[in-house]
Amino acid sequence: MSSTNDITNQSGFTGASGATGASIAREGSLEAPTRHPIDWQNPEFYDENRLFAELERVYDLCHGCRRCVSLCNAFPTLFDLVDESSTMEVDGVDKKDYWNVIDHCYLCDLCYQTKCPYIPPHEWNIDFPHLMLRAKAVKYKNGGVTASEKILSSTDAVGKLAGIPVVVHAVNAANKNKTIRKLLDKALGVHPDAGIPGYHSDTLRKRFKGDGHQDSDVQSAKVKPTDRTQGQVAIFATCFGNYNEPDLGEDLVRVLRHNGISVRLVDQEQCCGMPKLELGDLESVAKAKEANIPHLAKLVDEGWDIMAPVPSCVLMFRQELPLMFPDDDDVQKVGNAIFDPFEYLMLRHKAGLLNTSFLESLGTVSYHVACHQRVQKIGAKTRDVLQLVPDTDVKMIERCSGHDGTYGVKTRYYDTAMKIVKPVVSRVKQADADHYGSDCPMAGRFIEHAMGDGSTTEHPISLIRKAYGIQ
Repeated sequence: MSSTNDITNQSGFTGASGATGASIAREGSLEAPTRHPIDWQNPEFYDENRLFAELERVYDLCHGCRRCVSLCNAFPTLFDLVDESSTMEVDGVDKKDYWNVIDHCYLCDLCYQTKCPYIPPHEWNIDFPHLMLRAKAVKYKNGGVTASEKILSSTDAVGKLAGIPVVVHAVNAANKNKTIRKLLDKALGVHPDAGIPGYHSDTLRKRFKGDGHQDSDVQSAKVKPTDRTQGQVAIFATCFGNYNEPDLGEDLVRVLRHNGISVRLVDQEQCCGMPKLELGDLESVAKAKEANIPHLAKLVDEGWDIMAPVPSCVLMFRQELPLMFPDDDDVQKVGNAIFDPFEYLMLRHKAGLLNTSFLESLGTVSYHVACHQRVQKIGAKTRDVLQLVPDTDVKMIERCSGHDGTYGVKTRYYDTAMKIVKPVVSRVKQADADHYGSDCPMAGRFIEHAMGDGSTTEHPISLIRKAYGIQ
C-alpha cells in the first residue's frame, strides 16, 4: 500500500477497487467537498507508472459507478472499452487505450461538481478532471501533443495575427472558403464544416481606448460599494472577447455604466491560460499567470473588482490558478476578487443598487448554462437577472454544448461534439424562443452552428442591454 502522501493516490489506496470492506459500503460523503492543490511542480506528478496506476484505480471505481455516463464522451469511451474487453473489467483494457478516455475529457469539471459521490474528503479521493489534467500534462511533457494543437491553443497569438487590419479580411474570407477549409483540415485538423469565429481588427481594447476616457477618473464619491462589491470594475477582456466578439465586451461596459458602475479595462493582459491548461502545457499556464497576476492584484489593491465576460476565464482565476499556486497570495487575492458578470449584477441587486427600469421585454429566452459557469457554484444568476425583465420567461438548458473551445472544431471530435450538442438544439427549438444564447460565447456560437437554420445566438448580457434600451 502506498503512503498517504503518494502523489498518485493521496487517499492511500492502490490497485483496482482499493477499498476496505467498511468503506466500500459507504456511498458518498456527508462532509463538505474539498479540492486538493495540483502538485504539478513535483517530479512524481509526471511519473508515467504512477499515473497509470492511479488511472487504473480511478477507472475501475468509475466503471463500478457509471453515474457520469451522460456528461461527456470520456465516460462512454471508458465504459465501452471495459464492456468490450476480454474480462469486462478495467484489467482487460489495453493501457494504451487509456489515452482515448483522456483525449475526450475537456476539463468541464462537471463530473466532480455535480455527479461524483467519491470526491474528497471521501477516502476514495476521486478528482477525475484533475487526474485527466495530470495525464494531459504527462502527454505534453513527453512530446505527445501535435504542432497543430499547440497553434490552436495559442489564442492570443492567433488573435493578434488574424486581427491585423491588412490580414483580418483575408483570414475571415479564407475561413468561409471550402477549398481553403479542406487545406486547413489537412494542416491543423480543423473540420471543414466546423464553425470558426470571425476576427476583428477593431478589437475591444481599441474600441475602449477610443471611447474617450477610462472611468477610473470618476469621482470616488460616485462609487457605491457593498459588502461584496466595490462598485468599480476592471474588465479582463479575454482573447475571445477582444479579438472575436468585441461587441460582447462593449455590451458589458454599457450595462455596467447604466448601473452607475465605474468601468475600465485591465491595463495589460495575456490569455488567461485555460487553452494551455486543457492542452496540458502547464509551464505556459505559469507564464500567463506571471504576466497577468501582478496587474490584476494591483487593481484589487487599488479597490477594483475584476470581471471577465467568458466563464472559462473567470474559472481559471477563481479555481485553477489558486490550486496550481496555493502559496501565492496575489493569486489567491485575484481569485477572491474576480466575478461573473451576472453574479456581480445580482449582488448589486441585493444591495438595492441594480437599475430595474427595463424598457423592453424579452419574451421567451432559451438559455444555455455554460459548464464553466455552473462549476463556480454561484447559482443561476443569469436566469435571475433575465427574469427581472418584465414579461420574460427563461427556459434553462443545463447540458453540455460539446464545443470546449477547440474540441468542437477538430476533425477528430467534430461528429462527437455535434452529437453532444443535439439535445441542446432540440431544447432550443422546442421552446420556440424569441432569443437563445449562452454565458459562454463560444458555446452560443456552436449552438448557432448546430441549429443550422440561419438564426443567431445572443449573449445574455447583450439581451440585458436590449432590455434596457441602451443604444
